[in-house]
Amino acid sequence: MRIEPGASLARYRLVEKIGSGGMGVVWKALDSRLGREIAIKLLPEELAADPDALASFEREARAIAALNHPNIVTIHSVEETEGLHFFTMELLTGLTLRELIPAGGMAEDRLLDVALAMAGALGAAHARGIVHRDLKPANVMITLEGQVKLFDFGLAKMRRAEPDAHGAGADWATAAGVREDRLAGTLQYMSPEQVRGWSVDQRADIFAFGVILYEMLTGRRPFGGQTVQTLTAAILMDAIIPPSRLRPELPRRFDEVVVRCTEKDRALRLQTAEDVRDLLAGVRSEGWQAGAAQVPSVAVLPFADMSQEKDQDYFCEGIAEEIITSLAQIRNLHVASRISSFQFKGVPLDSREIGRRLGVRHLLEGSVRKAGGRLRITIELTDVEAGYCLWSERYDRDMKDIFAIQEEIAQKVVQAFQLTPSTSQRGALGRRSTADVEAYEFYLKGRKYFYQYSRRGIEFARQLFTKAIEIDADYALAHAGLADCCTFLFMHVMGREEMRAAAIEAGRRAVELDSGLAQARVSLGLALSLTRDHEAAEREFETALGLDDRLFEAHYFYARDSFMQGDLEKALKLYQRACELRPEDYQAPLLVGQLYEDLKQSAMAETARRRGLKAAETRLALHPDDVRALYMGANALVALGERERGLEWAQRAYVLDPEDAMLLYNLACIFSMAAREEEALDFLERSVRSGMNRLTWLQNDSNLDAIRSHARFQAVVQALEAQAPPG
Repeated sequence: MRIEPGASLARYRLVEKIGSGGMGVVWKALDSRLGREIAIKLLPEELAADPDALASFEREARAIAALNHPNIVTIHSVEETEGLHFFTMELLTGLTLRELIPAGGMAEDRLLDVALAMAGALGAAHARGIVHRDLKPANVMITLEGQVKLFDFGLAKMRRAEPDAHGAGADWATAAGVREDRLAGTLQYMSPEQVRGWSVDQRADIFAFGVILYEMLTGRRPFGGQTVQTLTAAILMDAIIPPSRLRPELPRRFDEVVVRCTEKDRALRLQTAEDVRDLLAGVRSEGWQAGAAQVPSVAVLPFADMSQEKDQDYFCEGIAEEIITSLAQIRNLHVASRISSFQFKGVPLDSREIGRRLGVRHLLEGSVRKAGGRLRITIELTDVEAGYCLWSERYDRDMKDIFAIQEEIAQKVVQAFQLTPSTSQRGALGRRSTADVEAYEFYLKGRKYFYQYSRRGIEFARQLFTKAIEIDADYALAHAGLADCCTFLFMHVMGREEMRAAAIEAGRRAVELDSGLAQARVSLGLALSLTRDHEAAEREFETALGLDDRLFEAHYFYARDSFMQGDLEKALKLYQRACELRPEDYQAPLLVGQLYEDLKQSAMAETARRRGLKAAETRLALHPDDVRALYMGANALVALGERERGLEWAQRAYVLDPEDAMLLYNLACIFSMAAREEEALDFLERSVRSGMNRLTWLQNDSNLDAIRSHARFQAVVQALEAQAPPG
């Protein structure tokens, strides 16, 4: 029969064609029996002859009909007449979201209403095993009554069977005969896995939702390109500009939602529509103005050594770190941490890319030339997004003026951002822990070696901190550094009582000299955690947080102490806060993954581990000899089922430092998880012989569960109990 206006299909009279696509033609029709207008979707004749396409077409209609959700188009029936296959559904009248998004983005209330309704509709579809695969503004209708309706499931993918606990065994089918090995969808809204032709799940819809949300917020799509090739490359590789940078009045929470929805790696993406909806509900509860003020952000890169001998690296890094510490006291300024900024030292990346990776808009860069008692320091503050210099300066001073120079640089940065620090914050900008330049130089050298986190580096750092204290006995930071060295050596090298006592003594002296120094409180808390007086350690950690609740180390080491006591819930909260403070850190999320596993929350454990693993991979791309990143990443890989790759990472770490007690302990954990018990026990015994003496780790670390009942494990525990110093 001819398909034209006035033609009849069973009891339905076609009125006009209102849409078409590869998966069907949609007509407005009149239901003569019920006397109502409906929509009819016809399967194209060329697909109707294909049994697989026909089965998929009918499966699409039945699956969507079963959803019965107020924000999904309602399907009434699936029918056939005169060899034509079609289904009937409610007729939607209104405007598509594509027609409603203005050039500058949507207003707050309407935007959140639409976004929350879309998230609810996706959640219902995904719960039934249906992935839309063509989510875009043109497939979202806002009816004349103001109701949001998601429609056009012509490319939908349906799961015929539930997967097992490991995600295996799911049986998927695509609607209307669409094959998985060809591109299906609209390129501007496709996820990276769709672009690559990979199999997709609900996370592809979440990516598309993030693109749509970005468009609703800003009036533009996050990925652009004049050709298919350039657009594809943007989807696969380009980072998005946070919406609040294009529209400053937006709450910063929207940035989080968009970024987490559009992660390139779907394992790091928000995993469910319910997660998306929860974040959006949080934006609404906080109010539109909650994040309206754009907080300026800056990273201080290690200064370049321009000295002729090129032997002032420690001094250049030290100056940059002192400025980071000073600027971090300004509450309405986001400052990238030392470990974040310094990872880009010597890396051939342009300023814009470094700013993007660090999540900051501004970079503070400089150079130092030190000759005899004279200094020349050049400095430049750059807006990497706009590509211009905000402020620059050159200082030609005596070495004794270094403290004044650092203070002046910090103040100039604050002024450049037009910030007004409080009285206490202004005091923090000029805070000096010593007035002696020679002691300061020994301290900077010691800190340089301490950050190597190796036995030799820590030993050398201890000597240098001691030398700084001999010159200035009241140097609080040097005492804190000495405490940290002794703590490390007690835990990983020599578990003798005198080393533990030295750590506590140095920590207490640092606090006596400067009770308001958060770093000193953390050092003392960490030293006290070596004892059984955990209440005293907790008091120091809590005090540190009261002094500076943005100090990563306070949350991180407090979490470690809580874990050692078996308080997993508390450790989890502290590690999560550490993750927020330093998003690029790999350690905290990987430890969070283990805690979620211990708390029987396997899905959350996988998400945390994959986020931490990505951060570790980023770190190793810049510093392939980072032993800790290798062995912590290896642990995550084995836990995620990538056993062989994990063991290969572990081997790489072992080759780099085969006698390190901490590494040997972690290798014991990794091999235990990999079900290679004898090797795990070998590494554990070697770790203890090399100085690892943390009995509480063995008692609480679930990574060792596979070997816990072994006689050799029990012998190690008994040996540690026998040599444990008195509480």
